[in-house]
Amino acid sequence: MSVIDEPAAPVGPSAQRGRPPRPPRPPRRPPAAPRGPVALSPGEALARSIVATLLLLVMMFVLNVTVFSHLQHLASQQRLEDDLRAQLAAGTAPVSEGTFEDVVLADGAPVAIMDIPRLRFHEVVVEGTSSAQTVLGVGHRRDSVLPGQAGVSVLMGRAGAYGGPFSAISSLEPGDEITVRTGQGLQVFEVMGLRYAGDPTPPNLTRGESRLILQTARGVPYIPTGIAYVDARLVSETQPAGARVTTTLDPSHRAMATDVRTVWALVFAVQFLIAVETAAVWSFRRFGAQKTWIVFLPVGALAGFFVADQLTRLLPNLL
Repeated sequence: MSVIDEPAAPVGPSAQRGRPPRPPRPPRRPPAAPRGPVALSPGEALARSIVATLLLLVMMFVLNVTVFSHLQHLASQQRLEDDLRAQLAAGTAPVSEGTFEDVVLADGAPVAIMDIPRLRFHEVVVEGTSSAQTVLGVGHRRDSVLPGQAGVSVLMGRAGAYGGPFSAISSLEPGDEITVRTGQGLQVFEVMGLRYAGDPTPPNLTRGESRLILQTARGVPYIPTGIAYVDARLVSETQPAGARVTTTLDPSHRAMATDVRTVWALVFAVQFLIAVETAAVWSFRRFGAQKTWIVFLPVGALAGFFVADQLTRLLPNLL
């Protein structure tokens, strides 16, 4: 009986090394079918719209305070300086609370040009110190004389938003020069010192003396912790004081005050934003996402900017 030799099994590297062969890999699962859009209930859709609107408002508010408000300030300053220089050239710049036609100066009217050489500071001063005026530039308190006139002149400026014109005045030192050009000529002041609430005030004025007080928010920009004061005395010739009509200062013009008289503008801005959001939802259902984004993204950003601008104007006037 013959024995038929069976063919030897091939010896692989694993067998040669004494390792068991690897088990075969399991077959791959087919890729899952893509999921369709998740249908939201009316309540969920409303909640998503509200959250998206709030996020848009927060983003626009931050951008307005940190970026857009500074651009508005630059544009306002350019216009105000052109107007005031034309008045100075014509000899019609105000030297009191009234114009040369004996009309009370409007809030926001330019009254002086201020320079601080050491800070490379150049700013047009406007009449009035409420939030609506300090968005334009440094404000002159209505119940005080103009810079250079016999008495005390008070100027207020923001430390952060809308250009933050007074953001660096806390670094002024005694002896630093401040110049203010008014309808009575160039007035030159010398810094006496910096003080905060509770610090002793400078000695009382002597007869015919003129002083300047600069006020701004103290602390980290956009997070005020108090008020900083810079006192300066006139070292050039004192000018006669013009007539002042304002004897009682409106609370909205005091340091760190807010002005709620423009809340009506905020209400209209919010209504405009709601109308844009409503139209965007209708367009999304009618024309789809792509066309809606193209049309309503810039419109929604503009509406959000209007609301953010009005909210910023409700902040303290020295912020």
